[in-house]
Amino acid sequence: MIAIRNEKPHDSGAIRSITTAAFAAAEHSSGSEAAIVDALRDAGALTISLVAVESREIIGHVAFSPVTIDTRSGGWFGLGPVSVRPDRQGKGVGKALIESGLAQLKAKGADGCVVLGDPRYYSRFGFASDPKLRYGDAPVEYFQRLVFEGPPPAGQVAYHASFGPG
Repeated sequence: MIAIRNEKPHDSGAIRSITTAAFAAAEHSSGSEAAIVDALRDAGALTISLVAVESREIIGHVAFSPVTIDTRSGGWFGLGPVSVRPDRQGKGVGKALIESGLAQLKAKGADGCVVLGDPRYYSRFGFASDPKLRYGDAPVEYFQRLVFEGPPPAGQVAYHASFGPG
């Protein structure tokens, strides 16, 4: 049985290990995903940080942090990184983490969430691409948004500085 819970202070080492392992063979990985999570935590910018636990062992993690749209902040968040231990991938762990995190964002009154990733995967959560919303030179179909409240935003999205130039 998998339980989803908020990150605790002593979880950071396990999160770092899982994130590193999860992205080790990923085609589009920068290799900096674990450092991004650490930097977000250090900056106090992890709005939501959840772990998946099975038999008292952390097997997955997801982070949500604030984003700006055309330099305006407030109400919008970025999903990621999401990491699942390689031997547990494809078994619904990531899905459970993402669904729980999105539910928490909605409960906090967020306007919406963005993600840079495979549209075939993220569309199952309601994410859709929108050519009016951009992230650098990312292909439009891979940068997606999920609106919770209000009209769909338009403009250039920027993630927290912990993500580096983007």
